[in-house]
Amino acid sequence: MTADEPGKAPRKRPFKPAGMSMGTRMFFALLAGVARTLMNVVVGKEWHGLEKLPRDEGFIVVPNHCTEIDPIVVGHLLYNQNIMPYFLAKDGLFKTPVLGAVLRGANQIPVERSGAGAGKSLVAAQTVLDGGGAVVIYPEGTLTRDPELWPMKGRTGAARLALGTGAKVIPVVHWGAQEVFPRYAKGFKIFPRKRVKVVVGDPIDLSEFDGHAADKATLEAMTEVIMAAITVMLEELRGAKAPAVRWDPAAHQQSSHGRFVERGSAGHGGPDASSTPDVSNTHEAGTTETGDLQ
Repeated sequence: MTADEPGKAPRKRPFKPAGMSMGTRMFFALLAGVARTLMNVVVGKEWHGLEKLPRDEGFIVVPNHCTEIDPIVVGHLLYNQNIMPYFLAKDGLFKTPVLGAVLRGANQIPVERSGAGAGKSLVAAQTVLDGGGAVVIYPEGTLTRDPELWPMKGRTGAARLALGTGAKVIPVVHWGAQEVFPRYAKGFKIFPRKRVKVVVGDPIDLSEFDGHAADKATLEAMTEVIMAAITVMLEELRGAKAPAVRWDPAAHQQSSHGRFVERGSAGHGGPDASSTPDVSNTHEAGTTETGDLQ
């Protein structure tokens, strides 16, 4: 079912985030109202698989990550189903003048780069999940470096959160947002009006890792299962085949976080991007390897 077509929508659960103050709820409602209005004006949306979103429990959302407006795309879908989205975002974002105030006001979850600080994020995420909320974490940790915007090598943050909480992991893939705001672009491309497609998948089967310790081998194996599920879904959505080998930034001498091409450069991170990596301290939603919910 698409959001622009008539039909019976899946049952929405009551919007009552546990532990959230009335002030925070009002702030988020105002923020979401503005974002939803803008998205409805700028793009046409097509949503599939809404019935696969858990209705009576907390869960983890793992989306693909190809442009800076991805959190708005995913947050829009969840909020419209009366599901409060909590994004794990790098702590540096919370210190910026405008965006930081928005993230703090919306009660989002900061992820510190240090191992000790990352543990606080796990506790905060567990509280959200226990209260029936949705924790959104980008398993790639940053915008994909793949020249064609396919999911790249994943980081272990999402796997660690799933193993530590036992919550369902729901893959969500989307395509089209990069036409509205290309990766590292300077502005929006509104005309002609674009269409963004979002697909919710079945919970990823991670049962083979039940009872395992959170060691490197386990977390990397879980991460590969998560990335494989996301890639297969995106292949179906795009109608194309992803590369046989997932893009690895380290193998291309690219930074593990931050921008790796000049903002607005031609090709949006094409094949020549790896030759002149930009290691600027730009932050994006997600976690870093050193702050990977250890």
